[in-house]
Amino acid sequence: MSKFGVLVMGPAGAGKTTFCSALVNHLKNNRRSCFYINLDPAAEEFVYEPDIDIKELISLSDVMEDLDLGPNGGLIYCFEYLAQNMDFLTEPLGDVGEEYLIIIDMPGQIELYTHIPILPALTKELMGGSLNISMCAAYLMEGTFIVDRAKFFSGTLSAMSCMLMLGMPHVNVLSKMDLVKGTVARKELKRFIQADTDLLDDDPNPAQQLHFEEIGEEVDDPTESEAVMAGTSFAKLNRAVGKLIDDFSLVSFLQLDVKDEDSIGGILSYIDDTIQFHEAQEPKEPKDEDFEEADMDG
Repeated sequence: MSKFGVLVMGPAGAGKTTFCSALVNHLKNNRRSCFYINLDPAAEEFVYEPDIDIKELISLSDVMEDLDLGPNGGLIYCFEYLAQNMDFLTEPLGDVGEEYLIIIDMPGQIELYTHIPILPALTKELMGGSLNISMCAAYLMEGTFIVDRAKFFSGTLSAMSCMLMLGMPHVNVLSKMDLVKGTVARKELKRFIQADTDLLDDDPNPAQQLHFEEIGEEVDDPTESEAVMAGTSFAKLNRAVGKLIDDFSLVSFLQLDVKDEDSIGGILSYIDDTIQFHEAQEPKEPKDEDFEEADMDG
């Protein structure tokens, strides 16, 4: 029997828990089953009570107090402890059926997704063995990043880094799009959705313009103080980052507005396609009440 899940991740403040709550609400409204897991040991408030909460195993506040660790070191300790006690996750997940969507809400410390091997080990455990969860990652990045193009491409590079680190299917999402509605023309917005690196060349903000055409392909040693002060080092770095994103062609984005049911449903359909949820579902017998409604309508 297959199981299906989505790992909701991204930097702090990207709206992961809000998206999880909206996704749970959408599934409930459409009579779909879900299993909600919180793996943020610092999270306190939820719209929907998680079916599994890591704080029942270990909490960040206790770790910081007992071991005198900071928030980042404490978070890493929490996940190392979880890795040593995986039965906390695997045992309750063993009873979850194929009709459920398992939603895993992750913390916002970006280092968990970029260079620490804890998360790849965790996902390998969930996607392999007896659980065999068909899973994808939903990486959220704030839609407000499109206002600053250098910041947008920095975030895009982080998304690509997470994709390469985890080695699992990804759905990349620009969250909080309601906050930037009307800020960017629709035609221009498409260039962000597809991560068009030419955006770096024609930034309308004079303070952020990189003037690549004036730099040329050959730039003097970017470590020289003159190059750094003139901004050419920054420009060359951004061009190299843009080329890297272009060469891989891995990152494109979906738009998320949690206030819009169609937006939630659209992203859910991408998640379902990625994990092949519907292909595994058996046709269901009509319920008695469905027959009664049909008779009344007839």
